[in-house]
Amino acid sequence: MWLTRPDARGILGDPGVVRALPRYVDVVRKKKHAKHLIDKAVEAEFGRRDPVETLWETHDSLLTEYKDVQDSYDTSGKKPKKVKTSWYDLKVLLGHHLMKECRFCEHGCGVNRLRGEKGYCRTGRNFSLHSAFPHMGEEPELVPSGTVFTGGCSIRCIHCQNWDISQWGSSGASVTPELMAVQVKDLADKGCRNLNMVGGDPTPVTWQWLETFRHVDTDIATVWNSNSYYSMEVSRLLAGFIDVYLLDFKYGNDECAEGISDAPGYWEACTRNHLMAHEHGELIIRVLVLPGHNECCTQPILQWIHDNLGPCTRVNLMFQYRPEWRARERPELSRRLTSEEIEEARKIAADVGLKNLVRG
Repeated sequence: MWLTRPDARGILGDPGVVRALPRYVDVVRKKKHAKHLIDKAVEAEFGRRDPVETLWETHDSLLTEYKDVQDSYDTSGKKPKKVKTSWYDLKVLLGHHLMKECRFCEHGCGVNRLRGEKGYCRTGRNFSLHSAFPHMGEEPELVPSGTVFTGGCSIRCIHCQNWDISQWGSSGASVTPELMAVQVKDLADKGCRNLNMVGGDPTPVTWQWLETFRHVDTDIATVWNSNSYYSMEVSRLLAGFIDVYLLDFKYGNDECAEGISDAPGYWEACTRNHLMAHEHGELIIRVLVLPGHNECCTQPILQWIHDNLGPCTRVNLMFQYRPEWRARERPELSRRLTSEEIEEARKIAADVGLKNLVRG
């Protein structure tokens, strides 16, 4: 594996990383297997014509069995043996049903995307691929990260740095899941530690990602790099598929979330999805500090993380905000952070008792 960042070389042995991401570290070191391979080893009995409610009941009932199977493979070290009809196949089918009446994000548009209808995110049936490459700018434990940027997003942050991708300012290449699987293998062959699904946001293409990994036998960790504004159905589908949840925690209240990102109900969805990620995978949380928002956002976010996920949760407190796209529509977002705001955010993190911040 080739690494060009010194901080990425020994990071897998860092006590903070080992404590927060022990299983991911073992997957990267080839001591354990990626979750997407294990859930293909969990047998599932269902019919494609079964009512959707029945399919969900079957899916959720198998989660406990999945955990037992994972523990078995983690202990033995043996490569998971794919079964004829698996829990993973059921996930793909349920994702297909969600495409018919789109409920991937909290907007819940209900459009039939299989017939070409487009909702809030304006995402179609296939991926819109903008780039796929070994990313050196992610958290050190992820680098090099096989990052795939796809078009579309479930929210509209007026300060979005990737607005051309998220809001269709440019067009990517239309790519099927079968072709995306080739991209995944290529990134793994290049030595990437993980496959990092990002955008925009991966939420609108949840089904496409599930379809992609039907064709992937490569033992590579999966990273769900999301704004956290996805539905409960998506959260359930991700359980047993995603190794590391790389989740934004953007706002400490719904007023800021709706005014800046058109994300009503963000707090409830975001906290729910962080709790689910903590239960079913391993978690890195990104908190982008916004100018003028330490009191209303940074403080309640960091306090919630400490109180609900624990002081050793891996948190990346980010200070690289810059006004992009339509940020100047809000006066406080029309500038970069001051040094005082940066120090204030760091003090908040220390005062609430967070002990595992990404250094940088």
